[in-house]
Amino acid sequence: MNKPLKLTEVVLRDAHQSLFATRLRIDDMLPIAEKLDAIGFWSIESWGGATFDSCIRYLGEDPWDRIRQLKQAMPNTPQQMLLRSQNLLGYRHYADDVVDKFIERCAINGVDVFRVFDAMNDVRNMKHSLQAVVNNGKHAQGTISY
Repeated sequence: MNKPLKLTEVVLRDAHQSLFATRLRIDDMLPIAEKLDAIGFWSIESWGGATFDSCIRYLGEDPWDRIRQLKQAMPNTPQQMLLRSQNLLGYRHYADDVVDKFIERCAINGVDVFRVFDAMNDVRNMKHSLQAVVNNGKHAQGTISY
């Protein structure tokens, strides 16, 4: 039995995080969104990682508005985010109720796939976040970094 290969595009999150310190503005993303949507990717990782902090701190953009605009511009492609497990998009652990509410808001605002990792590869730190994703009816991916 053959399973089809499914591809995730990361150009709208990781490419500019690595190349431009996450400084790509939403106005620079939207012109290519329709073409990306037409390709047929399984998902597009467009949010998470450093995007939230960068939108607020450097770009003067609303990160929630960004994911809503990308979701609207690419209706055929699930939007994916990179989530730092209990750290969410920050740099310290947050309480379980904060994790639950944040993931709920992400799901409501357009995130379909959550790629969850822990910097220490401690799966215990990923457990609650992954369950919160499942509880919101979204696709959860536990990720090990090496």
